[in-house]
Amino acid sequence: MKGIKGFIFDLDGTIYLGNQLIKDADIVIDRLKKEGKQILFLTNKTIESRRKYVEKLKGFNIDVTINHILNPTVTLLKYLRSHHSGATLYVIGEQIIKEEILYAGFKIADCPEETDIVILSWDRNFHYDHLNFAYQAVKRGAKTIATNPDKTCPVEIGDVPDCAGMIGALEAVTGKKIDVQIGKPSVLTIEAAINILNLLPEECVMIGDRLETDIRMGLEAGMKTALVLTGITSLDDLNKTSWQPDYVLSSVKGILTEKVT
Repeated sequence: MKGIKGFIFDLDGTIYLGNQLIKDADIVIDRLKKEGKQILFLTNKTIESRRKYVEKLKGFNIDVTINHILNPTVTLLKYLRSHHSGATLYVIGEQIIKEEILYAGFKIADCPEETDIVILSWDRNFHYDHLNFAYQAVKRGAKTIATNPDKTCPVEIGDVPDCAGMIGALEAVTGKKIDVQIGKPSVLTIEAAINILNLLPEECVMIGDRLETDIRMGLEAGMKTALVLTGITSLDDLNKTSWQPDYVLSSVKGILTEKVT
């Protein structure tokens, strides 16, 4: 793959599964860095801070800084500052995203009547009160923004429900689609990644385990794409989709053995 300068990696299912490193992923990253390639790790998860991702990757012997990590919270805050700088928000999500939104200067709603925007992100403590609050806010005209559309998240034991569960619940009761989606495969994430790397899309390759997010985003952006089979997607899934990757790899190690550089 001549001319590739930037390697954009998904994390869950691509670099690791839960707390288990995908075999030789650390070697792949180290080799690419020594060859002068630019690296960006792109996740759709909002349940950890970027600093936590840095710590986790360093624990796997992958030397990164916070500038190597892009998650939906970063893109969300940039979008809110540009389009809804004075908005009052209701956040369905875990404590870290709420803290980061507060730190950025946004007000959190105390009641549906004062809510301008409902933010939906992955919340492992999602319950009826969250749904009812969001429903009442949307009935009163609140906009909706989702951090990511992922149905599930791969872990060591298989997979678990992700943000799509929260989105589906609200869409079902309101009868309305989410207004804005921030994470992969959104153009907002594409633009954020390209701006960080300061490269053209055709100079980058997107590597991930999901056809509907990682591969779709890369294809729509004009990047090369590489699907790894260590996460959600199987070979059988390739026969059921129009999002066909340029490369299909058993794991990220294939970047070296297939000479995807």
